[in-house]
Amino acid sequence: MGSKTLYIDREALSTLALVQEGLLKPVDGLMDKKTAEEVTRTKCYKKHSFPFPFILAPKGRRNEEMLKSVQPGEKVTLMVDHEPVGWLETKEVFEIDPQMRVQEIYGTQNPSHPGVQATMKRLGHYAVSGKYHVEYPKYRKIKELISTAKNRIGAKQTSALMMAARPLHRAHERLIRTTLDRSDLVVIFLLKPYQEDPTLSYALRQRSMEYFVKNYLPANRVIIVPLEYTYIFAGYNEVILDALVAENFGCDELVIGQNHAGLGSFYDKNRIQSVFDHLRGFKIHIQTAPEYSYCDICMTLVSNKTCPHGEHHHISYHADSILELLKAGLMPPAVLIRKEISAMILAHLFPNRFENLEKIYYDLMPGSGLLESQSEEDFYIKLMKLYQTTSLK
Repeated sequence: MGSKTLYIDREALSTLALVQEGLLKPVDGLMDKKTAEEVTRTKCYKKHSFPFPFILAPKGRRNEEMLKSVQPGEKVTLMVDHEPVGWLETKEVFEIDPQMRVQEIYGTQNPSHPGVQATMKRLGHYAVSGKYHVEYPKYRKIKELISTAKNRIGAKQTSALMMAARPLHRAHERLIRTTLDRSDLVVIFLLKPYQEDPTLSYALRQRSMEYFVKNYLPANRVIIVPLEYTYIFAGYNEVILDALVAENFGCDELVIGQNHAGLGSFYDKNRIQSVFDHLRGFKIHIQTAPEYSYCDICMTLVSNKTCPHGEHHHISYHADSILELLKAGLMPPAVLIRKEISAMILAHLFPNRFENLEKIYYDLMPGSGLLESQSEEDFYIKLMKLYQTTSLK
């Protein structure tokens, strides 16, 4: 470790580790000024599409003073929350324009954009390049997990899905199933942003996904892994980086929905399968999945390609609106989200909601006649079963 210190946050640490573990290859380290300018101009690195320079420019007066004084070849200690996490051997320090940097990442400098706001708070005016090493074993463990799963079933085709599952609804389930239909192994990268969601935590979303996989899919052919969604993924180049990460984790295919927010720059409705034709260096296949709706005439999930009944018969799966129902304490209809998952979320959002749960349970629910202790989750599940009773309409 060096005598000088560079203070970084956990998000920067995670991003440095992503490159260290080869998950953004061909990017293999921090870029110097000349390379950064070339990547900005060409959107390529080593003949491979890459959207913006990979640099480290942490904010803070202490950092700026240190970067102005550090000499080429000098070793610097990388520090997170007063704990040393690695080192960097300085090659070059150069000035950057934070406004241009956020423009490259987000496609805008508008301060009302939440990503621009968050990144400007942590972005300094000086970038440093050089060899580095950080202690961060999480990505290595995920690589091993995927490799072990592939070897265990002899997978020839491995597909990746990047999902927030906020919340996990029926259209997500259909997307996972159709991907599994043509793959030996499906890797669900469950997105784990650095700004923790106050409504649906990562742990709750993971539990929901695990419940679905364990109970309704061949669980040996699906693995769920966390993908720490740092600031570099937050912009309009998200799809390119998703594809790069999935490829470097050993996946043959990345499946994305037609309504994916990051598709705007690339999506040509007449050439769905050729979304990424203009990108260079990718081996991974990009599969664009249709958007699913529930048709009240077909009475099942459909895509607009397979249903003749028109949008006025379609119930769309808008995760934000489903979440609004849950936040209001309402159980979404089971056609939108599985009742067990609604129950999990409601029990989490409204703990100890009922003053006398056992009495309500005993009065309203069919059962053995004995007054038994019941959880709020059980109560919601049985309540939904009553909603679904069809003899009285």
